[in-house]
Parts: sequence; structure tokens; C-alpha cells
Amino acid sequence: MRSARTRIATLVAALSLAGAAPVAASASHEETRAVAAKSCSSGYTHAVISGSHKCLRRGQFCSRGADRQYHRYGYHCHKRDRRGNYHLT
Repeated sequence: MRSARTRIATLVAALSLAGAAPVAASASHEETRAVAAKSCSSGYTHAVISGSHKCLRRGQFCSRGADRQYHRYGYHCHKRDRRGNYHLT
């Protein structure tokens, strides 16, 4: 009897995983569409910084810890003002 229970449990687990796969695939497809719909005004550059979509422009406040990510889009987060805040250059 144990082998029958084991088979049933395995079958139920396999069916539940098979049912979850299409849901995960459709979720990633919709996420792709949402990324494509994001746009920035003229003079700004669309970027993904620390997982968030941003519209970048020279002079804006920036996060010093994400400097390497800004480099991908042609910006640097090096300039500090009197208060110690960093800005894009």
C-alpha cells in the first residue's frame, strides 16, 4: 500500500508543478511588456538602477553605491555639493 500512496503523492506533486509553469511563464511575459512601455521625456535617459526604472539627467541626485550602474548609461555619480550630496555628471 505504501507504494500506491507514494505514486499518488508523486503524481499530485508533478501535476501541481506542471500547472504552475504556465502561470510563471505568463507573468514574465507581462513584465517584459511593462518594461517596454516605460519612456522618458526628451533629454532624459531611461535606466534601471538598483532594480528600479529611472529617467536620468545630468545634475540629478544619485546614489553613490550605484555608481557602476550609472556608468552603463554614460553617467558618473562623483560630484558632491556643499552638503555632501552626490549628483550625476
